[in-house]
Amino acid sequence: MAAPAFVAKLNEQLGYEFGAHQQYVAIAAYYDALTMPQMAALFYQQALEERDHAMMMVQYLLDADETPVIPALEAPKVDFTDVVEPVTAALAQEKRVTEQINELTRIARDNNDFASDQFMQWFIKEQVEEVSKMSDLLAVVTRSKDDYERIEDWVAREEKSAGGDPTAPPIAGA
Repeated sequence: MAAPAFVAKLNEQLGYEFGAHQQYVAIAAYYDALTMPQMAALFYQQALEERDHAMMMVQYLLDADETPVIPALEAPKVDFTDVVEPVTAALAQEKRVTEQINELTRIARDNNDFASDQFMQWFIKEQVEEVSKMSDLLAVVTRSKDDYERIEDWVAREEKSAGGDPTAPPIAGA
């Protein structure tokens, strides 16, 4: 049985994950409109990952015999001043999510909720990767902000899909 405090916080996290999904779709559309297909594809993929994270949380709640609460969401930011701003926002978002994941883990541990603690371990690993990825991308986009082709070339060369992670929690509906 999942600790009630953990369940409440995980339901709150669903909103952050679905919000990240929408924000990444908005960022992808921004880059698509600039005819930056590599950047667009990267953020469309990021959006799918955020949706999957939310659906992993939904599945965990269902498996724990809890009710997932799917919240209403605020509209994502869609207007950006330049090609750097969306990546800056993405990095800030990933850092916030890292703090949220750490807080969820702390709540699970404080409540001796070992199953929920174990569930959160994959997300901790994932957030290390996400912050690193966005930090690197921000460095490249900042350095090459006036040369879209250089950004596109870097993404095409460096951003490889890792494929499915066999250690990932199950995704609801998959």
